[in-house]
Amino acid sequence: MEKGRSTPKLYGSLDKTELCADTGKQAEEDVVSMADSTITVEDIEGELFRIERIKDALVRKESELRYMMDDIQLCKEITRLKKELQKLVSIPDKDKSNEDRQREEELLQQIQKLVETRDFLVDDMEFERLREREEDKEMADFLQTNIPNSSQQGQENDVQSPADLVSLRDQDRCHPAERVLRLHLLHHVDT
Repeated sequence: MEKGRSTPKLYGSLDKTELCADTGKQAEEDVVSMADSTITVEDIEGELFRIERIKDALVRKESELRYMMDDIQLCKEITRLKKELQKLVSIPDKDKSNEDRQREEELLQQIQKLVETRDFLVDDMEFERLREREEDKEMADFLQTNIPNSSQQGQENDVQSPADLVSLRDQDRCHPAERVLRLHLLHHVDT
């Protein structure tokens, strides 16, 4: 039985590797590029730069949507608490129990806390917007000084800001608070 067995091949073994005298020349001939031969390094760098700008815009949009989602949740919770408070306030004072009065106080405190949280969120969102505007200005200055006008114009038109990713049709299908927030953000991003 052992007669039929052959010795296994050793792939990549140093024993089997033969060195050619002109190793460098052969290595150059063996290299196969994945890129189309008509694409230049500058074209690839430009495409990578454009993709980075799109990625940055998407990251900004994700952050913006997270802020919106938090704002909507806060608004819903505030509305729910206000409705509950309204029910308690509608009870005449003489008919209110101590638990009702205590619950009114708790609701007022909770609403105040949520409003403060929302104010902080709006301030944080405004700070982000200003930071992004400064980054955009720095990028525009960099592009103007380091990239020739012809390639810069093509890249700038692809994605200018996160607002470019928001279509007007999307605004018709969202929560009213989100729509107001989007309009506010779009107005400030575009100016």
